[in-house]
Amino acid sequence: MSQQQLGRSPVRPDPGPPPPGDSRQGRFVGWLGGFGCAAAGYAVFQSLVGVLPQELSADAARYGIAAVSGVGTGLAAWLAAALLRARTGTDDGGAPTAPRAPGTGAATGSAHAPGPFPALAAATHRTLHAELAVLDDPDRGLLKGWPHALDEQTLPVRPTPTGTAYGLHLVLELGVQDGRLSPSELVETLWRQRLPDGGWAARSQGSVPRPEVTALVLGALARAGADPARLADEAARCAARFTPGLEPSGLARTHVVTTVLRGMLRAAPDSPAIARLRDELVDRTITDPAREHRRCWGPALRGPAAHTTRPSPAHTAQAVVALDRAARVLGEDGNTRAAREDGIRWLLSCPLPQHEECADLRNTQEEVRRPHPQDSWRQEVLFVRHFTAAWMVRALLTPGAWEIAVAEDREEAWRTLLTDAVAGVLRQQDDGIWNWDGHDLGRPLWMTYQGLSALRAHAVWMYQPDR
Repeated sequence: MSQQQLGRSPVRPDPGPPPPGDSRQGRFVGWLGGFGCAAAGYAVFQSLVGVLPQELSADAARYGIAAVSGVGTGLAAWLAAALLRARTGTDDGGAPTAPRAPGTGAATGSAHAPGPFPALAAATHRTLHAELAVLDDPDRGLLKGWPHALDEQTLPVRPTPTGTAYGLHLVLELGVQDGRLSPSELVETLWRQRLPDGGWAARSQGSVPRPEVTALVLGALARAGADPARLADEAARCAARFTPGLEPSGLARTHVVTTVLRGMLRAAPDSPAIARLRDELVDRTITDPAREHRRCWGPALRGPAAHTTRPSPAHTAQAVVALDRAARVLGEDGNTRAAREDGIRWLLSCPLPQHEECADLRNTQEEVRRPHPQDSWRQEVLFVRHFTAAWMVRALLTPGAWEIAVAEDREEAWRTLLTDAVAGVLRQQDDGIWNWDGHDLGRPLWMTYQGLSALRAHAVWMYQPDR
């Protein structure tokens, strides 16, 4: 399966029903084009032989004229049949054909041939099973999960909360029917990795719970069906810590706020913190003079960095996704709706006609700095990478994005940007595992989850049942 085949599949939001009556007409003309062209030419040849004057026989002129006329008639009939096949979308047998992606062969153009996603998902599952880490920890018991990345060099490989949470998301996303990767065992591992005072932290963050990691774990646990009462208790602890006084660095970053908001929506949809975090996003937008002064988001929401933050496609897409999910739970007022819709319009306003290499799909990274919990003169630094193309796919596949594209005659811009974003997602994987090239820990599990879930969302969106 080539990257070219994977990355250039056409986007067809709604091709519409086939023209009425085209099936019978296509079969008849398809037969005429395949067999009747020669018959039509021969019939003209025989007719002219019988009609032309006998005097021409001496020099074979009569047969020459008849042959030329027959060939011309057959060619005209073949061209007419080919034109009608092209217009009605039928093959030589009269059956409808699916449009082919550029650079693909006949097999991928078949209406009933499988697409690339099933094979890609199967490859992801094989690697997840092969790379599953099992460690008997003397303090926390048996741990089954994954590290942050699949190319860890330190042995023994130890499951981390971040890697195991994204691995659990992947197992649920794949929906695998066998028991080799047990969601219940992954859930137990995440509970065993909980810090003594509640919450979870990344490997580089030590023993202090951090809201973005806690929300990630809670979201995965909620999706796997963990105890709602236990989840609600942990969510309340997370929300109580996520305040300007206790967590100023986290509240200052769009990435952290949107991550916590998404996790709370999954784990504790009744939490009052959801409305507070939603309003934080809406109140901290910036405007972009280069794109009709549309509201959007940059990496920073608060603090000194907020005054110099620049519009960011990755952060704007993250905010659009979070606000879309919040609207389904809480509804939205006029200002919230306007901010979300302006973010969508900003994403659709890239001035370039094609986006395969444009900055709007380029991966980015940032640092989240906090005071060190033990040494005030040191800083805790969390390096965060953003898979921009995957976030763009997620944002464009929200119902609100499609509604705006239709209402404002931006369907072509939506279609082009989505096609190139999906191609960008596909280009960055190899055999079902996504790669952050040129860096240590270049196969982060979070990237594989984001890439695969974006492709699955796209496949579900584009599905068209047989009519």
